[in-house]
Amino acid sequence: MDVSMKNSVARRVATYGMLIALAFIFSFVETLIPIPIPVPIPGIKLGLANIVVLVALFSLGIKEAFVISCVRIILLGFTFGNMFSILYSLAGGILSWIIMSIMKKTKAFSIVGVSIAGGITHNTGQIIVAAIVFETAGMVTYIPVLLVAGTITGLLTGMLGVSLLKIHGKLFR
Repeated sequence: MDVSMKNSVARRVATYGMLIALAFIFSFVETLIPIPIPVPIPGIKLGLANIVVLVALFSLGIKEAFVISCVRIILLGFTFGNMFSILYSLAGGILSWIIMSIMKKTKAFSIVGVSIAGGITHNTGQIIVAAIVFETAGMVTYIPVLLVAGTITGLLTGMLGVSLLKIHGKLFR
């Protein structure tokens, strides 16, 4: 392996490590931020780590965003959660990644639009798993609130993602 290839591999590993660590930190920080909603609904979060996944999706690529998202979810689950939290988060994260990847490939949607769809589908994936785990269709009653929450958080994370890509997008090339 020549020096330029070693540098390329080292740069890619360092980028993955940095983005996974940043997503992990964002996930932890968002647990410290209370969300002011009148009725507490499980699963509503700001989705700060999704900023990192969005930036990875648009600056590194689809596969890279998948790896960063999954590794972050698994690390966070083993650190602060349990097997169920990993299951819920992976379902939401993978469904979100699939939809965001398809939307990105079509080039018909803005980064913010892709982010909103990601926020909505992340919540939907978690509801689907909860309905299966609890063996009740009653979980779908959460969908309207989670759709609104996913739209709002997707909009915010999308706008932050756009700003980060404008400022630092070239760091990842």
